[in-house]
Amino acid sequence: MRVIVHTGKGGVGKTSVSAATALRCAQRGLKTIVLSTDTAHSLGDSLQVEIGPEPVEIYPNLWAQEVDARYSMDKYWGRIQKYMAALFTRQGVQDIVAEEVTILPGLEEGAHLLWINQYVQQGNYDVLIVDAAPTAETLRLLSLPDVTRWWFDRVLTLTRGAARILRPIGRVLGRGETNIPEPDAWDDVENLFATLDKVRQLLTNPSIASIRLVVNPERMVIKETQRTYTYLNLYGYATDAIICNRIIPDEVTDPYFAPWKASQAGNIAFIQEAFGELPMLKAPLFGGEVGGLDSLRRLGDALYAHHDPATQLFNGKTHRIEQGADGYQLLVPLPFASKQDLDIYRSRDELTLRVGPYRRNIVLPHSLWDLEIADARFEESTLHIQFAKNPA
Repeated sequence: MRVIVHTGKGGVGKTSVSAATALRCAQRGLKTIVLSTDTAHSLGDSLQVEIGPEPVEIYPNLWAQEVDARYSMDKYWGRIQKYMAALFTRQGVQDIVAEEVTILPGLEEGAHLLWINQYVQQGNYDVLIVDAAPTAETLRLLSLPDVTRWWFDRVLTLTRGAARILRPIGRVLGRGETNIPEPDAWDDVENLFATLDKVRQLLTNPSIASIRLVVNPERMVIKETQRTYTYLNLYGYATDAIICNRIIPDEVTDPYFAPWKASQAGNIAFIQEAFGELPMLKAPLFGGEVGGLDSLRRLGDALYAHHDPATQLFNGKTHRIEQGADGYQLLVPLPFASKQDLDIYRSRDELTLRVGPYRRNIVLPHSLWDLEIADARFEESTLHIQFAKNPA
């Protein structure tokens, strides 16, 4: 099974791209489901069909679903939340506060991950297309297993210990204990976190999952997409394509659009510089709104004229960041380059590499902003840049 996640800045056309990709996969005979994890759902509007929190078949080989966070939370977390809310209420915490406290950080987003795991485990589909939320929410979603593991190790361990103490006290005092979780209830919680870890492994396996970044040829959009790409590399997620959407077609010759077209051309060149060897798929700006199967089919034809959308389009990373005992190390593969060709320019949040006549611009994650370049070396066709705190 292939899992393809589309993300990008809000308003770049992720939903249309996701729907068009799913439709093209279905037309190729692959059983496909497209899943929206954006709280502001627009997948049904794009497909022009009514869909809900469970999969609905809308076309031969094509199913669609808009994940409802509350529905999913009740399905995967409801039992434990009731137990824990009752436990906090017994400690004097007001009911409404207890209910809010027992929602894991990011659990609403995490419910989406659990659906992904379910479909991969069941194996009923050949392709799962994820119409993800805007980039900031997607990054929180993909880092969720790390965040919730911290929460689990501390808060849930505390409440489990409290339950062990309250149960015998309740028996001695002759009070009911129906609201105190039995020991096996915590197994459900551990299974939940095991599932989140499993989804993390799925999404970081490039033979199964790919992240595709949707971007418009606008400088502000490109900057955010660069930042997203850097963080995806930091978390170990494989990006196999960048999709440049809404490019003004060459046949538009009206002088009114000439400055806009010139700006787009410069920004497309910048995208190619910024993302190195990462394949770029292009889609034009259509003359009307993209909605309904006919227009989605045209969008799919434009994007994947020379590609199978279900295959892995790129095997590798244009750069990655590793954490070690001495700080962080940025590794940038530069095949066919020589040490004499390299120049490095650093600003606080960006690194610019010049290789002969070519340039790469890498947006650095926040954790590197206040670190200095301690060492830089070129070995085995890879540039190694060490970041560390300034000893001064």
